[in-house]
Amino acid sequence: MSPSEFRVEAGRAGLPESMHRVSCAVVTTDNRLLASSGDPEFRTWWRSAAKPLQAIPFVEDGAADRFGLGPEELALACASHSSEPCHLEAIDSFLAKVGLRESDLACGPHTPLSPAMAHLAVRGTLSPTARWSNCSGKHAAMLALAKHHGWPLEGYQRSDHPVQQRILESICRWTGLASSDIALGVDGCTAVCFSLPIRRMALAFAWLGVSSDPAPKRLCTAMAAYPMLVAGTARLCTDLMTAWPGHVVVKVGAEGIYCAAVPGLRIGMALKVEDGDMVSAPLALLEALHQVLARLDPALAAELPLDQLARHRAQPIRNTRNEITGERRPTGSLRFYDD
Repeated sequence: MSPSEFRVEAGRAGLPESMHRVSCAVVTTDNRLLASSGDPEFRTWWRSAAKPLQAIPFVEDGAADRFGLGPEELALACASHSSEPCHLEAIDSFLAKVGLRESDLACGPHTPLSPAMAHLAVRGTLSPTARWSNCSGKHAAMLALAKHHGWPLEGYQRSDHPVQQRILESICRWTGLASSDIALGVDGCTAVCFSLPIRRMALAFAWLGVSSDPAPKRLCTAMAAYPMLVAGTARLCTDLMTAWPGHVVVKVGAEGIYCAAVPGLRIGMALKVEDGDMVSAPLALLEALHQVLARLDPALAAELPLDQLARHRAQPIRNTRNEITGERRPTGSLRFYDD
């Protein structure tokens, strides 16, 4: 590994301990590669970073309007939420407006992404159910799409269901790929997930950020207006869109995936921490974003409020007595391509 190669490095006492390689692609809406690290054609699973694209048919086909769903529900449809009270209130409202029961959700429960809520679950103070799933908003949107079209609710999460076929059609449109070029798998929440090159994920986000089509425009506006519903307390999706409103749309995915759109520059970014380290992913995304802005638009880079995002620039490593013994931070540089 070259000393200048972009990665996230953990170390203590001034010496490296582990290195997390990052593949990244930064592209324009015409699929021109502006910057990269690792392999910009790295093929991997899009996981939850695909949620804004998966939500497009739910809005585009009229389901959101039919059931009177507002920007809060649209933001939740794109979310990997932390199961905090605001998220549970939002999913309850979502289900009620569509006329769904929690038992209709195919996603199972898991330990909340919020450390505070996870602590309560471990202590037995609460027992998470399907509505607590970070993907419950996505599943509610899929069910709303099925109900709107008169499709069966049963099995909506499976690849042979019309809901998933409609979503795949949309994914193909936004990535510019044929369905035969996209591998299908089963996500952790039981719904379909997609494997494709990260460059195509970046392309989809580039278009997502600038599209004048009503559906993606409404979803991006909702995410910007309700960033807390998209993720949660102390998480980068929420903090970055809160600190820098209107300038960026960001979405995390499991196993080290992160995507972003910068509408002002008409670019999209996608990265994969190749070993799947989730602590490294937000550090990599924020640093990659800063490097890209500094190269393409220094004035815009100066507006990025890094002081408000300090917790996402480096992560302290602590011992069992909560003493800081090291640090995890991004290092190295993206490769930039001249016109």
